[in-house]
Amino acid sequence: MSDVMEAPRVARLTLGHSPDADDAFMFYGLARRGVAPEIVFEHRIEDIESLNRRALAAELDVTAISVHALAFVAEKYALLRAGASVGEGYGPRVVARGKVALDDLAGARIAVPGALTTAALTLRLRLPAFEPIFVPFDRVFDAVESGAARAALVIHEGQLTFARRGFSLVEDLGAWWQKDTGLPLPLGVNVVRRDLGAKVARDVVSAMRRSIERGFAERDAALEHAAAFGRGVDRETLDRFVSWYVNPRTLDLGEDGLRAVRLLLERGAEKGIVPAVAPSLLEPIA
Repeated sequence: MSDVMEAPRVARLTLGHSPDADDAFMFYGLARRGVAPEIVFEHRIEDIESLNRRALAAELDVTAISVHALAFVAEKYALLRAGASVGEGYGPRVVARGKVALDDLAGARIAVPGALTTAALTLRLRLPAFEPIFVPFDRVFDAVESGAARAALVIHEGQLTFARRGFSLVEDLGAWWQKDTGLPLPLGVNVVRRDLGAKVARDVVSAMRRSIERGFAERDAALEHAAAFGRGVDRETLDRFVSWYVNPRTLDLGEDGLRAVRLLLERGAEKGIVPAVAPSLLEPIA
């Protein structure tokens, strides 16, 4: 059972999400179609690492965060079953110029898109000895091209477009994780402040689920809405990227998805990367 405290109903909530096509598609129903008249959401659109940092201070009522960051905020925020971005045998990718094996990068500088991203946590589990160079997600290629880093860890649309920048795949961390654990790789989740109360939390999950369902039902319109956040990628790439991270699992994380969240954070705690999280704090709001 969740330990979310009861509180009076809240009619207006701040909602943080990233300026990415998958999040835009996910929240199309809330942004354009009014699927949640019982709640007024004030959208705060920022990159995921900024949202992770804001979550540390509990600044937003509802927000997307990295699973990595969840370990640091689970006492303040409750996990939602809806709204997750999960890699089904794919995920953040390590890329480099030329033919490079992952073992070649031991001790090397790698451009990483934020210290609290799940990509950063997964890479630290896969390759413990490397030197991270933390840069915004859209600057990781530049870091390699400038010579500041030998390789880049790419997230968002860069997972599909890296070859256009002249980069080659070193390793797909989502594929590695699934081979190693038999589970999908949970990258991002949505959370709600615990002090808002159980009823508000359930209302948020319901609203989020209706928004995702509206996107599925009006896919062309939702993709058009998402295109404004696609940073210039073509429609085919946009469609593929959205399909990767907005799917039936986004409606409900699923039991294997929850196991994957717990295992990822357990392994991170074993390595001293994140604090240990009590199992009760990872019980999701349905």
